[in-house]
Amino acid sequence: MRQSPIPGARGRVRPLTLHGDPVLHTPCAEVTDFGPELARLVEDLFATMYAARGVGLAANQIGEPLRVFVYDCPDDEDVRHLGHVVNPRLVTTDGVVIRGPEGCLSLPGLEAGTERPDHAVVEGFTLTGEPVTIHGTGFFARCLQHECDHLEGRIYADRLTGWRRRRLMRRVARASWNA
Repeated sequence: MRQSPIPGARGRVRPLTLHGDPVLHTPCAEVTDFGPELARLVEDLFATMYAARGVGLAANQIGEPLRVFVYDCPDDEDVRHLGHVVNPRLVTTDGVVIRGPEGCLSLPGLEAGTERPDHAVVEGFTLTGEPVTIHGTGFFARCLQHECDHLEGRIYADRLTGWRRRRLMRRVARASWNA
């Protein structure tokens, strides 16, 4: 029997911020108030992420320029990782650098081979202000790095170069949501 509420069950699904919106390319502000508004934001992030069938979502992807993200993501051994991080800081990335398919809810339907180390450590806080350290490997490490990038004002397309970047940008220009 489940002892805690399902994340996002009380949240509101919000519209996603799409590629081209300046909030995606602006570093987010530190959270200073760990009160009920932050708890609502985390619930809304979970509800929106689940509605969009994502594995992670940063606050600026719903138009809130704050340093918060949520995740419900498996690693390469299919172990599920579920949680949130407030004021995260990517403290370590190491291991083998792997080019793998990466997508983003702010660039719906698109993906590109993006290089990321296969291990990441993020430090931050829970919504109640308790310190937390998250270790990720494989796909989950990719997710942690991707969400931390969002909070710094970067998207995965910013990590691409050459023909991979040109091809993705052509696809963005033709995307139905980019009207």
